[in-house]
Amino acid sequence: MKTFLDFEKPIADLEGKIEELRHLSGIGDELSVVDEITSLQGKKEKLARQIYQKLDPMKKIQVARHPDRPHFGDYIGALVENFTPLAGDRASGASAAIPACSSDTRRAATRPPA
Repeated sequence: MKTFLDFEKPIADLEGKIEELRHLSGIGDELSVVDEITSLQGKKEKLARQIYQKLDPMKKIQVARHPDRPHFGDYIGALVENFTPLAGDRASGASAAIPACSSDTRRAATRPPA
């Protein structure tokens, strides 16, 4: 399930309506449902642009700390082979703040650019 911030509630409402229409699309007139979904997606994109253009600094911090944002672990599998996490030190143990690893980077170097 997707997580929405408080100021993203209007976007969440539109996404809910779009998903509901997609679920009901097999029941009624297919063409009118597709038109309605397309219309709602356009409204959602326009609303998202308006909301994100007017964010204050605190809301920008909320977006940067969003729970659904990509993290280190989301990228590492695509970048390296044989990922081996390194953790701990002599004084305080493992720290999640600074991920480190030992790996083989040949896959990333030989992969054609996207």
